[in-house]
Amino acid sequence: MNDGARATDGAEGRSHARLGCRSILFVPGYRPDRFRKAMAAGADAVCIDLEDAVPPPRKAMAREAAVRFLAERSAEEPRNTAGPPHLIVRINDPDTDLGRADAEALGETRPPDAFMIPKVRSAAGLRRAAGLLSDGAPLFALIETALGLENAVDIGQASPAVAGLVFGGFDLAIELRADPGWEPLLYARSRVVHAAALSGLDAIDMPSVDFGEMSGLREEAGRVRLLGFAGKMAIHPAQLPVIHEVFTPSELEIERAHRILDADREAEGGAVALEGRMVDRPVAEVARRVLARARAAADREATR
Repeated sequence: MNDGARATDGAEGRSHARLGCRSILFVPGYRPDRFRKAMAAGADAVCIDLEDAVPPPRKAMAREAAVRFLAERSAEEPRNTAGPPHLIVRINDPDTDLGRADAEALGETRPPDAFMIPKVRSAAGLRRAAGLLSDGAPLFALIETALGLENAVDIGQASPAVAGLVFGGFDLAIELRADPGWEPLLYARSRVVHAAALSGLDAIDMPSVDFGEMSGLREEAGRVRLLGFAGKMAIHPAQLPVIHEVFTPSELEIERAHRILDADREAEGGAVALEGRMVDRPVAEVARRVLARARAAADREATR
């Protein structure tokens, strides 16, 4: 059995369209001049945003630009199902006229690698959104409302098409009447991680709005990684190297994981001491997850 073969992510047996993103770089839909630059910036995924980043007068223009870019991409290359960057489109709230218009227009061209659905409040709402979009297209569900947070577990299990749960901290903070800082949102972040784990999904954290100073980003990314998040959204290419560094196991972590698994094999699954610390089944499982993340990161870099 190779290292990581026994690693699980919850909800064994469920089939989800996971894309495995450490980073999702947002680009405003009304700036088509930035689409190709974003795709070349080194992100694991790029999200063309038709929602919050687009002023109301430019919504139709952004929608048309996204459809045109998808059509151009379809003519240039086969559908990207393996290597990064994956292409995601965030539509407007599908319970609004804008969202329904987005879904209708996007249904007329090759779909992106995934859709991001904002303001998901319930499993039924996510299934309604899926019904408007391309059949079986992977969906990232944004948990950014109080009701969505309450129903996060059901949302994660709404459909095999769910590719991940995304923590929308800024909008959620408004609904919760909270400051969008670390302590006020810790409970909400933890609930999203819990819901994602129950369904075998990745949880993706909110972006940092300060792209001029990286120490705060590094600290926050490190904290959410420890909580169980698999990646973080970005609003500027300069944030990507920090995000990838934090969410990719270091050489020291990889070496220690190998030592732990060597000790676990020698102990035949029993508890054993290693470097002054006990190694048992849960510790070995964590090591397998470290190596699985390292392999996934290496695979992404190899396919760029």
